[in-house]
Amino acid sequence: MERSIKDTMRSEKEMFDLLISTAREDERILAAYLEGSRTVPGVPKDIFQDYDLVYVVKETRSFIEDRRWIDRFGERLYMQYPDDGFWASGNQDHCYGWLMQFVDGNRLDLHVCTLPYVKEQMKKEEPYQILLDKVECLPVPDEVSDRAYWVKKPSMEEFRAVCNEFWWCLNNVAKGLWRDEIPYVMEMLDFVIRPMLFQVISWKAGIEYDFSISVGKGGKYLRKYLPGAVYESYLRTYPAGEIVAIWKSVFEMCTLFDTVAREVGKNLGFPYQEEEAENSRTYLDHVSRLPVDAKEIY
Repeated sequence: MERSIKDTMRSEKEMFDLLISTAREDERILAAYLEGSRTVPGVPKDIFQDYDLVYVVKETRSFIEDRRWIDRFGERLYMQYPDDGFWASGNQDHCYGWLMQFVDGNRLDLHVCTLPYVKEQMKKEEPYQILLDKVECLPVPDEVSDRAYWVKKPSMEEFRAVCNEFWWCLNNVAKGLWRDEIPYVMEMLDFVIRPMLFQVISWKAGIEYDFSISVGKGGKYLRKYLPGAVYESYLRTYPAGEIVAIWKSVFEMCTLFDTVAREVGKNLGFPYQEEEAENSRTYLDHVSRLPVDAKEIY
């Protein structure tokens, strides 16, 4: 039988009241704090923002062994146990989580973590907001900001490595397209070449804002920090799964990368290997015109 979605989504206040009261009433819980986008100033609020909650606990085992205690958070549509089974980290005695999508639309990413584990994690200086601290075990953050996620200024070595990786790995795309091996090509584009393009694009945004901005997970805020033409070009690098469209997107990638990398290198005083870029692009052009029954590359 189908489960119906509730008409009314619990408000932020209702959710916080529930999360805090749960911590207050359970003697195993020492403190509660929030992570994620809800703690970062300036992040737009919307209906899909989840609650990234950590309960600081004396031990995790009792929470894991009797899981009925999470029922108090609401009726679940579906959920995930990220620390069980195939994806388990093997660190359950220190941190364990439940990812819950509720029938009213809210989502809760809940973790119970021991105090030593939490203190180690806080060294990363990621933003957090204390909701309740019954034993005053958590350091109060000096400021709440997204500084930990800011685009980092690259070293010359990093800049050189990113450029080399981009231009070198395109030869794999070229041979994959000639062979009509589209899954292989998409793997190379998405997981090897695109991260290099994303990196230089992020550096461009960082330079424009003195490396004091975050472009967000997966670059979701890039539109805010890039010129419109650059952002539109970046979107055109996402191809449909057919050869002509992929070749078009690859050449778009090359033009965009070359333009932005030159600009980044100039701004940071780093040399850009123009010959490497030109030779890689020439090779791509050549292979794109190579007959499918060719017996030699040249």
